[in-house]
Order: sequence, then C-alpha cells, then structure tokens
Amino acid sequence: MTTFNCLIVDDEPIARDIIKNYCGHLPYLNIVAASGNALEAKAILNQQKVDILFLDINMPIIDGISFLKTLKNPPQVIFTTAYKEYALDAFDLSACDYLLKPFSLERFLIAVDKATEKLQNHSSTGLENNEVKTEDFIFIKTDGKIFKILYPDLLFAEANGNYTKIVTTQNTLLPAMSFSAMEELLPKSLFLRVHRSFIINKSRIDHIEGNRVFINNIEIPIGGNYRESFLKQLGFSS
Repeated sequence: MTTFNCLIVDDEPIARDIIKNYCGHLPYLNIVAASGNALEAKAILNQQKVDILFLDINMPIIDGISFLKTLKNPPQVIFTTAYKEYALDAFDLSACDYLLKPFSLERFLIAVDKATEKLQNHSSTGLENNEVKTEDFIFIKTDGKIFKILYPDLLFAEANGNYTKIVTTQNTLLPAMSFSAMEELLPKSLFLRVHRSFIINKSRIDHIEGNRVFINNIEIPIGGNYRESFLKQLGFSS
C-alpha cells in the first residue's frame, strides 16, 4: 500500500489534534509534522516530501491562501477552515478540497480520497511518460528477421513503392510496409518529413545546401511543399 506524507498547518492546537486523530484511522497517511504557522510549514516543506497539506486559512503572520500562492510546486492541498467565504479563492488555486470546521470523519475521508486519487493518477502518468522517454528504438520485420533499430542509428527512410527503404548506420533494410506506416512509427520530435518520399533523422543532418540536405554524405532532396515547415522545425525562416 502506498503511504502518503501529510503536513498539518493550523494555529489552533485542538484543530491539529482533530486532524491527527482522523489521520490515525487511515494507515496509509503518515503525518510528518504539525505546524502552527505558515512560515514554519514552509521550512518543513523544504526539508520533507509532503503529499497532502491540511491547511488552515485564518492564521497569524501569513494566511493560508497567501501561503499557498508562495509555493511553486505545492502538494495536494485540503483547506480546513471555519470561513466559507474563501472557498472560491481556494479552488482558484487548485485546492483539492475545502473542509468547513467542524467537519466529520466522513467528510474528511471524502477529501482524503480526492487527494490520494489525484496523487495516484499523477504517479501513473509519470510512469507512462518515463516509459515513452526511455523507448528510443523501433522493431522492423524484413527478410524473415526482426531488426531492432535505435533512433540515433536511423539516418533516413525513403518511399519505395509498396516498400520503405530504411537506411541506418549499419545497413539498409527494405521492409514490406508503406511509407505512411513508417512515418507513424517515428517520433516527430526526432524525425522530419522533408519530401513526399523522405523522412530524415534531424540529429544526423550534416548540412543543408539550397534544396538539399546532406546526411553521411548522402544527398536528400527537400520538397517545395515541405521546405518551410522543415526550416521552421530547425528554428529558421524560409
């Protein structure tokens, strides 16, 4: 079970104790600290990883709303306050929930469920993004074999009838796949369409001269319909 670190910020000791008691019913909530003012809480946030912040609004030195505005990467925030008039400001700051004192354990559980669901969704999205970032290759089947091609090794792809010619630093492959299917396999941030029949690896460009781009001393034409977008992707105007 995933454990979530919690920080309680409230200038009233009784209010802090109530939240501590409620958290005690949930084994997946770990209270890292309970603070009576926002400045002390800021120091704790700089030292500890906090997933859920239970935050009062009406506090000395700096109020909860102003305090939240100072946080660049705030945790999931659940406001706990006796003042309902700040609710709009709280949700404008993407607060997870807004608990009006005195709140029940049932209402507390609803707020915590919202926070943990957002944290778990964020974690899942992060894992998916990491998987995408670390995948730097494709598999191509041809001649009864399956070849693993690393993106840095793929120089360019060329349309060749019902086939696609793939030129790498090691060899040349001719799989029975359409040029459009090949284009779909390649990340557009790395591979650019420069002609109706050519896709090139941006990182392997040696130089560009007129309507030609050179990769490993191989001359590749730049199509008139692709030149402007191609140069823009390189940071130049046509």
